[in-house]
This record gives sequence, structure tokens and C-alpha cells, in this order.
Amino acid sequence: MADFLLYEQEGHIVTLTMNEPERRNPLTGNSAVPEFIAAIQRIENDRSVRAVILTGAGNAFSSGGNIKDMERQASGEVTGMQIRQDYRQGIQKLPLALFNLEVPIIAAVNGAAIGAGLDLTCMCDIRIASRHAKFAESFVKLGIVPGDGGAWLLPRVIGLSRAAEMSFTGQIIDAEQALAWNLVSRVVAPEDLLPTARALAEQIAANPPHAVRMTKRLLREGMHTRLDTLLEISAAYQVLSHQTPDHSEAVAAFLEKRDPVFKG
Repeated sequence: MADFLLYEQEGHIVTLTMNEPERRNPLTGNSAVPEFIAAIQRIENDRSVRAVILTGAGNAFSSGGNIKDMERQASGEVTGMQIRQDYRQGIQKLPLALFNLEVPIIAAVNGAAIGAGLDLTCMCDIRIASRHAKFAESFVKLGIVPGDGGAWLLPRVIGLSRAAEMSFTGQIIDAEQALAWNLVSRVVAPEDLLPTARALAEQIAANPPHAVRMTKRLLREGMHTRLDTLLEISAAYQVLSHQTPDHSEAVAAFLEKRDPVFKG
């Protein structure tokens, strides 16, 4: 079987492509989760990586859960405790790993992002959509709930009221509505999707990597931490930042009116 997740690096930017287009890039019933975990670990351990782009092959970004798996779970073929363990050891590892990834990740949403596919986009830092993209928090349509952290992720991206509307109705929204609801930051022509994501990734990668990684960590901590606690963490991170060669280079370049060269 071919790899589900293609890993390509050019310069400081890694592109991850979900590559099971004939099944619309599902996240269960295949090797998607362990391949994602391995790729995330590889990125974390490679200090040359400064930004990541995630997209899907074919016409879909990701269809989410595999219906065949749901059929097996509904049949009584497996016990409730086994289903619980399957979630904990499977799809639920993905939001934890992506949430803790310090390298910024851009979701380039090329097509439908449905159920866990939508939640996967919410695990990323930035979302850019093709005009062909569609989004749905569709679990309720199948008589199930978001088992992958979507009930925590989606309200933090679009707000509680809109997340509730999407979750309770299972409605599909198009790219323009996703933009209006702040689910995505840009909508572009299909042929411009990856070039736009690449240009944004290059802007990120041009900055000192330690500052970008720690800034992402502060944004993540700010999602669930008190202000006074976040200020303490910020002060500690600032001490580390002030003592890096890249900070010295940035100050020197500013004073000398030249472009800085950051080495990480």
C-alpha cells in the first residue's frame, strides 16, 4: 500500500499531502494517524523546518472518518470498551500531536473538509481555502458526536454560536461563508492555493525560528491559561529570545539598515 501521507521538503518548508484521493483522504481505517504522528515527530526533530503546509490530493481535503469503520462499530462486532480504546489510541492522538507541534502549520484546503476533516483544519494554525472548498461538522448526521476534539477546537476558531450551529445542524458551508465566519483567512482560486500557501510559509520561514516556535507556543497556551500565568511564561521565553544570536542579528541589521540573516 502506498503511503497515506506524502512528506516533501523544499528549503525550510515541509509539505504534507494526504494521498488517498480515491477514498477522499479519510483519517481512519488506514495508516493516516500513525503516519501523521511520525511526520510530526520528524518535523519537531528537524531544526531546519520552519513552516508546514498540509493539503489533500484529488478533489477533497479529507472526508474524515471511514464509514466502513463506523459500520463495524454499529454492528456490535466490537465492544464499547474496544471502541473507546480505538479512539484513544487512534484519531485522538492526532489533535494532541498537532496542537503541540511548535512549527506553524498552514492548512491548504483544496476541497471538502468534512467531520474529522474539518476538525483537522482547526488543528492547524492558519487555514487557506480554494473556492472549491466546503466544510461541515457533520457528526450529528451520522448519529455520533465529534470524537476527535472538534467540540473543543471549532468554538475556539469560529466562536461558540457558529460552532453550535454547524455542530447541531451538520450543514455544509462553502468557502465564502467559511471566510465570513473566520474559519479561513483567505479564499483563492484553485490554481493559486498552493502558491499562496507557499508564499505565506516563506514569510513565516524568513523569521527567526526560535521566535516563531515560542510565539506559537504562547498563542496555544493563551487559549486556556490565565493572563498572569501567560505573562510569566512570556517573560521566561523573552529571556531566552534576548540571548539568541538571531536576536542580536536582528538588532544589528535594523541599526545597520540591512536585511538580517537568521541561522536558527
